[in-house]
Amino acid sequence: MDAKARNCLLQHREALAKDIKTSCIMDHMISDGVLTLLEEEKVKNELTQRQRAAMLIQIILKKDNNSYISFYNALLCEGYKDLAALLCSGIPAVTSSSSKDIAGGMTSYVRTVLREGGVPQRPVVFVTRKKLVNAIQQKLFKLNGEPGWVTIYGMAGCGKSVLAAEAVRDHSLLEDCFPGGVHWVSVGQQDKSQLLMKLQNLCTRLDQGDSLFQRLPLNIEEAKDRLRFLMLHKHPRSLLILDDVWDPWVLKAFDNQCQILLTTRDKSVTDSVMGPKYVVAVESGLGTEKGLEILSLFVNMKKTDLPEQAHSIIKECKGSPLVVSLIGALLRDFPNRWEYYLRQLQNKQFKRIRKSSSYDYEALDEAMSISVDVLREDIKDYYTDLSIFQKGVKVPTKVLCILWDMETEEVEDILQEFVNKSLLFCDRNGKSFCYYLHDLQVDFLTEKNRGQLQDLHKKMVTQFQRCRQPCTLSPDQEDCMYWYNFLAYHMASANMHKELSALMFSLNWIKAKTELVGPAHLIHEFVEYRHILDEKNCAVCENFQEFLSLNGHLLGRQPFPNIIQLGLCEPETSEVYQQAKLQAKQEVDDGMLYLEWINKKAIKNLSRLVVRPHTDAVYCACFSEDGQKIASCGADKTLQVFKAETGEKLLEIKAHEDEVLCCAFSTDGKFIATCSVDRKVKIWNSVTGELVRTYDEHSEQVNCCCFTNHSQYLLLATGSNDFFLKLWDLNQNECRNTMFGHTNSVSHCRFSPDDKLLSSCSADGTLKLWDVKSANEMKSINVKQFFLTSEDPQDDMEVIVKCCAWSADGSRIMVAAKNKIFFFDVRTSDLLAEIQTGRHSTIQYCDFSLHNHLAVVALSQYCVELWNTESCLKVADCRGHLSWVHGVTFSPDGSSFLTSSDDQTIRVWETKKVCKNSAIVLKQEIDVVFQENKVMVLAVDDVRRLQLINGRTGQIDYLTKAHVSCCCLSPHLQDVALGHEDGTVKILELPNNKIFQSRIGHKKAVQHIRFTVDGKTVISSSDSAIQVWNRQSEEYVFLQAHQETVTDFRLLKKSRLLSWSFDGTVKVWNIITGKIEKDFVCHQATVLSCAVSSDTAKFSSTSADKTAKIWSFELLTPLHELRGHSDCVRCSAFSADSSLLATGDDKGEIRIWNVSSGELLHLCAPIPGEEGAATHGGWVTDICFSPDSKMLVSAGGYLKWWNVVTGESLQTFYTNGTNLKKIHVSPDFKTYVTVDNLGILYVLQVLE
Repeated sequence: MDAKARNCLLQHREALAKDIKTSCIMDHMISDGVLTLLEEEKVKNELTQRQRAAMLIQIILKKDNNSYISFYNALLCEGYKDLAALLCSGIPAVTSSSSKDIAGGMTSYVRTVLREGGVPQRPVVFVTRKKLVNAIQQKLFKLNGEPGWVTIYGMAGCGKSVLAAEAVRDHSLLEDCFPGGVHWVSVGQQDKSQLLMKLQNLCTRLDQGDSLFQRLPLNIEEAKDRLRFLMLHKHPRSLLILDDVWDPWVLKAFDNQCQILLTTRDKSVTDSVMGPKYVVAVESGLGTEKGLEILSLFVNMKKTDLPEQAHSIIKECKGSPLVVSLIGALLRDFPNRWEYYLRQLQNKQFKRIRKSSSYDYEALDEAMSISVDVLREDIKDYYTDLSIFQKGVKVPTKVLCILWDMETEEVEDILQEFVNKSLLFCDRNGKSFCYYLHDLQVDFLTEKNRGQLQDLHKKMVTQFQRCRQPCTLSPDQEDCMYWYNFLAYHMASANMHKELSALMFSLNWIKAKTELVGPAHLIHEFVEYRHILDEKNCAVCENFQEFLSLNGHLLGRQPFPNIIQLGLCEPETSEVYQQAKLQAKQEVDDGMLYLEWINKKAIKNLSRLVVRPHTDAVYCACFSEDGQKIASCGADKTLQVFKAETGEKLLEIKAHEDEVLCCAFSTDGKFIATCSVDRKVKIWNSVTGELVRTYDEHSEQVNCCCFTNHSQYLLLATGSNDFFLKLWDLNQNECRNTMFGHTNSVSHCRFSPDDKLLSSCSADGTLKLWDVKSANEMKSINVKQFFLTSEDPQDDMEVIVKCCAWSADGSRIMVAAKNKIFFFDVRTSDLLAEIQTGRHSTIQYCDFSLHNHLAVVALSQYCVELWNTESCLKVADCRGHLSWVHGVTFSPDGSSFLTSSDDQTIRVWETKKVCKNSAIVLKQEIDVVFQENKVMVLAVDDVRRLQLINGRTGQIDYLTKAHVSCCCLSPHLQDVALGHEDGTVKILELPNNKIFQSRIGHKKAVQHIRFTVDGKTVISSSDSAIQVWNRQSEEYVFLQAHQETVTDFRLLKKSRLLSWSFDGTVKVWNIITGKIEKDFVCHQATVLSCAVSSDTAKFSSTSADKTAKIWSFELLTPLHELRGHSDCVRCSAFSADSSLLATGDDKGEIRIWNVSSGELLHLCAPIPGEEGAATHGGWVTDICFSPDSKMLVSAGGYLKWWNVVTGESLQTFYTNGTNLKKIHVSPDFKTYVTVDNLGILYVLQVLE
């Protein structure tokens, strides 16, 4: 053992012996092979814990450095971090004698580990740099057992990558510290889509063998989670090496509790990640002796025999390992050209390049030029061809085989010539070979061959078209990922506009690419090449970009949606729809199921962009002052920044330790403020994501933050549950002013346009205006008083003033509370106007447009409304979110606005487009009659109009206007039965609209209403009672035996009726006599549904008790109790032949049972969705079998069709909204009707 390590152990032996428990420590050391079982027994024989610890230390003192390191790591693993810290300074350096080295530092074990991990081989000419290698290894030893970062940094070409690879060529280091292996990733400069490609490749490599995953991750967040899982569970205690990292945001994708070694030119890249960090600096150049050693090895001479020009070459190269290697490779082939190469270098002056001052561009450029000039004439053109490849991209051999129309072996021989002369680099990962150029080599080739680039790209595309078909690329082809990511780039660079348009406007290409890599890169390409695509057909380009922008949140989910079915939902004039229709018809011939949305003409998608940047509720989103960026925050504790046009992510920051409630851009766009439940306020650099300041003076959660409107004197205001407002000067570490006055939580604040006043809203029912300069309260407006009546004492009413917004001139202020918006005169405090939204909704947030007299309001009913602030009239409804909308904000110019929701999405809306919309919103309680070729839908809209809609033609007849709670059509479309909220029952004759009212109504709102088959009798239910009304005889029969509310009822043959209730019972009635014929006590909890077999011999019941039961009408005990559901069983249906029963539950599962035996046959929806999501997008609310019992359709969060025989999904139709209550199915099982929670009607027809 090194003297330093031994002395450190002796110095701290008393502290160690006092505190450690030896049993677990010894387990680690035995596992590491540094402690024997006899030695363990010797320690255990000691009487006390302290004596056992002292004995263990005594044994370690007699051992070597590996024992010291193993003991140190065991302390870390068992939580003795303080004690391990005492030993940290004594960790011995790794030397060749202590690392079991053979044959130049390599053992067979090391070779195997490095080869499997993709670690590059040593260069052809290699010189040791022991001091740096030992420094790196020491830092790596400190990582062992704990996540952390070791950074090797220095200028380009200084040998960082070689040093990183050399540091892990050590048997003891790998065996003791990283037994899980080493995994090398070449990073380089990346955008989001390229980084995703890197992560996908890494996950694929780590998941080889017993594969745990069936597909590639589709976004960076999913890839990060996949990588975390694989590193923790499949490759524990392994080292991840990230080579050539340029950007801090890239590291966040790997920041998942791993041990990481990285090389970079920028020391600060790790500032954005958490955990222990160690740095090893690499000098910018080799010393003269090392440089001469490299040259001597290249030319196979002793250093002392080198000519005098060698010293001058090293001086001219400034010791750069890359430049020295380039010149050395040349001299190896032409050893008499020392003077010539020196003269070539001296004739050029060095000048620093703008993007980095870390290397001399001219020197490298000249060296590469010389290298290319001496290539064999027959391969020079092949090197020129490499000009078309992008920086940092590793090109599979197969790509070059296609480009050059050669066999693999021929291509590898040519490329090896380039590698040998340091003109190209090779990455050997298992069997596959990938080649890449250094950034400087790319720059050199691009500049040298600028006039040929277009033709070279054209050659690449032409060769690809000859050998490959874009949409038939398979993931098992080694070049597949390259073409998906760079084919469009080559076409655009070749000026092949027609071919690029054909590719990008191909649904086949979009389908193939999104299935493999997700939609992000495609959206990026549509934006990048928009100027080219618009030349061919602006409308078609718009069709495809809109399709991707509005469906990106679906295309990134699992299970992956059928893109052709999504395309069929586009407008019929869209190129996307036309291609989808053509392909769907071809696949229908092969037995595929597709649905046409035949009434979609009436539906307009008002969103311009839908993004899903968060993994939980989005609480706030805002535009930057130039409208180019959007920042958002939410329950996942992150701050996200993305482009407003494309949704492309720019920053992702783990911002707080708890939910982030609000975010705001500064006026100059340089900063973003966030505030959180963790009581902290943070200021971030909006470009780099760097944390600028943290303020923690609030004592409760901070609800809101906003910057002043002018950047000359930037202030931030915050409001908190501690009742206080605070003003912050970003140049100071402490609060500038605290504003006292509110007597409850401050919910919102906003500066006036001139920044002289600050408004604040509070749960105390007031709006207050503050003077910014003095921080004094100027006035207080009691908003609560506008809700008081003589019956409501003031102390008993809670009025939370949610938010406020200023008019453009600062003379008026808009305030939202409960379901009202108030407009006050700022000078006089007079109420100028008042807007009342629906009485059943609460305003969550509002914003004032400074340009067009509009207010946007988020309501608790998942809805967003636009109001004219001059006329106080509602302009439009914006429906699209699937859950609560927390925030709404206009863009700075008012041309668009964004909304953020609990459904994890942010939607961007075009103001003009929304204002022109007049879409009808239906309630979900509809009735449908299928008659011959007609589909007639009876529905009530959001303004209480009763509509009769022809589902095929879209024609609407408005019948009447009333407070209808339920309705139904008679079987022959002669009458309409209406149940009202006041309990009355009416019949409306068609087509004369004559109304007949029942003499006797219900006491409460009618919940369900039906006609008998002959249309003469109306049956209705309310609360626990059922009423039977014969309209011809005016006879009434009342069925009242349930103890609780009737869930629903169903008519049976021979004047019988089946009803079920919250009381857990199911009853059979004679509707003529009103008597109970059968009384079944079915469940302990609510009976949620019943279904009757086609032979009317059996019925099923499902319940909130998580069971379903099959009954015979003749027996009062169940035939079968069906167990297995893990949540409420909400619906059931018998097959047409009564042999099968399907049941659906609130977890999204559907089970198919054998009716005779009660045996479970299939579990539908076995493919798990995204984490935490139900497999059916929510509850399964309705099920229906096809007439031949081979298919099943189900309603839930969306519609799904199933193969009954196999339990496999046949098709999924994603509705705009969710929470479908019922699916109405035609007798031939070819037409389906439903309404989602946004009030959108869907009439779907099987495509034939």
